[in-house]
Amino acid sequence: MPGENLTRIEAQERAALVAVQSYEVRLDLTTGAETFTSETTVRFSASDGASTFIDAITKTVHSVTLNGRELDPAVVSDGVRIQLDGLADENVLTIVADALYTNTGEGLHRFVDPVDGEVYLYSQFEVPDSRRMFAVFEQPDLKATFQFTVTAPARWQLVSNSPTPEPVPAASASGEDAATWSFAPTPVISSYITALIAGPYVVERSELTSSNGRVIPLGVFSRASLAQYLDADYVFEKTRQGFAYYEEKFDYPYPFAKYDQLFVPEFNAGAMENAGAVTFTETYVFRSKVTDAIKERRVVTILHELAHMWFGDLVTMKWWNDLWLNESFAEWASTIATAEATEWHEAWTTFAAMEKSWAYRADQLPSTHPVVATINDIEDVQVNFDGITYAKGGSVLKQLVAWVGIDAFFAGVAAYFRKHEYGNTELRDLLAELEITSGRDLSEWSKLWLETAGVNTLRPAIETDADGTITSFAVLQSAAPDYPTIRPHRLAIGFYNLVDGALVREHRIELDVDGERTDVAELVGLARPDLVLLNDDDLAYAKVRLDEASLAIAIDHLASIESPLARSLVWGSVWDATRDAETRPRDYVRLVLGNIAPETESTTIRTTLNQLVLTASSYVAPEHRAQTIEEVGDALWALAADAEAGSDAQFQFVKFFAAIASTDAHFDVLAALRDGSRTLDGLDIDTDLSWELLIALVAGGRAGQAEIDASLADDSTATGQQAAAQAAASMPTAAGKEAAWASVFDDDSLPNTIVRVTGLGFQRAQDVAVLEPFVERYFDALTTVWESRSYKIAEYLVVGMYPAPLANEELRAATQAWLDANPGIPALRRLVTENLAGIERALAAQARDAA
Repeated sequence: MPGENLTRIEAQERAALVAVQSYEVRLDLTTGAETFTSETTVRFSASDGASTFIDAITKTVHSVTLNGRELDPAVVSDGVRIQLDGLADENVLTIVADALYTNTGEGLHRFVDPVDGEVYLYSQFEVPDSRRMFAVFEQPDLKATFQFTVTAPARWQLVSNSPTPEPVPAASASGEDAATWSFAPTPVISSYITALIAGPYVVERSELTSSNGRVIPLGVFSRASLAQYLDADYVFEKTRQGFAYYEEKFDYPYPFAKYDQLFVPEFNAGAMENAGAVTFTETYVFRSKVTDAIKERRVVTILHELAHMWFGDLVTMKWWNDLWLNESFAEWASTIATAEATEWHEAWTTFAAMEKSWAYRADQLPSTHPVVATINDIEDVQVNFDGITYAKGGSVLKQLVAWVGIDAFFAGVAAYFRKHEYGNTELRDLLAELEITSGRDLSEWSKLWLETAGVNTLRPAIETDADGTITSFAVLQSAAPDYPTIRPHRLAIGFYNLVDGALVREHRIELDVDGERTDVAELVGLARPDLVLLNDDDLAYAKVRLDEASLAIAIDHLASIESPLARSLVWGSVWDATRDAETRPRDYVRLVLGNIAPETESTTIRTTLNQLVLTASSYVAPEHRAQTIEEVGDALWALAADAEAGSDAQFQFVKFFAAIASTDAHFDVLAALRDGSRTLDGLDIDTDLSWELLIALVAGGRAGQAEIDASLADDSTATGQQAAAQAAASMPTAAGKEAAWASVFDDDSLPNTIVRVTGLGFQRAQDVAVLEPFVERYFDALTTVWESRSYKIAEYLVVGMYPAPLANEELRAATQAWLDANPGIPALRRLVTENLAGIERALAAQARDAA
């Protein structure tokens, strides 16, 4: 829609004209299922006589009053912006409008629970969507106070950034009993972290005492139909641990009046850091068994959002090019807090297995960008919630901590919070405090690490004499031709030897590596170990290669490395080499199948098995693919049968066996597991696992719509509806794929979660030829989809409905042809370019596999 995409230049111009003091927002949520009434009064100063605009995405604007002067809505509003001319030094603006509920997870999202018909609302405003609920100067550096007054059904819970007040009875447009809640004004915050959550949520309450002696009320909320599964006591426990850790390390008490955590339906992300009112995906309410990886991820997410209360909410970036200041810091802080303050002591191993692999992948895409990204407009921000902003940034911060020292780092952060509380900052503001506390000049470090893109590769160069004594040891550094920056790295080198069947670290040094070659004199004269591991303890951000002798040891003995983090680094090294078409994909398959059984870390298992499935289905040469997929399926079932009863490993082996099942024998096992005629000790086929098995059977042609309908009748929940949609889209027939396609392209009424899972099912194809007819249709639809759907829905369609499983030259050529013919819409081009990069990498890996 014209005007919806705010540019950085527009934001800078508006910030030069306007300073906002306060918002008073009155909402009536009793006016029906489509719209709600939104009345906003804004008090702001401006340059006398200036003109600007305020953002308001509305259905209808009823009135606009500026300093007592009535403006004609038909003249000043286009449904996205409201033009404001002839401003005074001090201004009062009131806008009355009807705003639209959404089902896309953006703005004020409305959900009807299929179990009991209850209505649940929640807001999601990052990046530019508070303007869907009230009129606002929608940019992070125009901070203000926000005072919400909300009329809603009297029996509902209402949550916002300020503590929930006692409601008073009110008239209702719908006739049902209503009440009005008048929240106190917030502290000075950015619009994107304001919040409203409303509905018959079930709440459990607790409290804690902050470091400054204040009592902080705590709440944990979920829908009524999920409340029986809500383990609020555990959530409270992790929250208390996080509060204690952050308040000590940041030397700054929690900055808001209360802390609510709400698990909400159809959420697009893992969570959102609304000040004092954090929303989470309700997949973190576990109604069925989940992997330990998911349990740990929930803890990291809880602590990630809590870190944002300081970094992001108390101190906020000036513009979205410093989005990393929010996300990278929260990613790093939540990992160290999880490792040091909770029972999940191997959180850095999880970070290496999952976050680092995400970062390395993103940093090798054509769309890679510096951690401090160039953000020209709002669409640029939307696609930058990526592996660079989160995972590379977090990795680089870990490197920075190693560079300046942990005590100096925390001291600098604490000074940063005190100096810039309730304000907006840029990168240089944080670095200035760290330079003071560490005594190190960070300008060159920042230039090399934060202002350039690309990932370096580190390799050991080792020479020995006839007795195996090291005569020369060097670390060689290279960079991708398109991103040739050679960087300084603070890293460790570990020497591992086989001792009683285990690979044990017997020597470690830590040093600074810089330039294309760094000689390490202190290792000369030592006996060459069985395995040399660069970047031991994962301090640095770089791809690491094993030397030939170490690789041979790793392939035979990876499972016997004592350190979970060291194992993760070796897993990651071999995976990187496979993605780069240096290691043959079928060799990677053998490495995984031969070493995964004794792995103890759930996220390492999960990440590695995902990579295994991708390798077998897309990286192995086409002429060997069916046999490899069958071998992987056979092996995963054997691993499941041999695993410890009830273990996380057993559970994961079964789940991934279902994901890659391809033969009649595989489907016979899945069907028998599902109907109970075959069992594994310790494995419970609960509701969600039963759906996974059914989806596999549907994809294999062994079940159809009748079985889907029967399962949905037994599980008529929102989760059941999503699983049913994914199952239907997994049908392996032309008619099944056509129905899935039509459901999301020809109909724009489906909610965000159904669109997303339909893509997951659509891309599941044992015979990938069934997707060939959709290649041309996909590219024909792209521009229309981008221009007619909300950002998140468009992203789900552009990524989820791309026929990636084809992974062939024809798809590569068609994708490139579309890019050549469509130079406009940078954000859309970025998503398509990333799709293309995945195909090009698969083709290179296929060629290596066939060589």
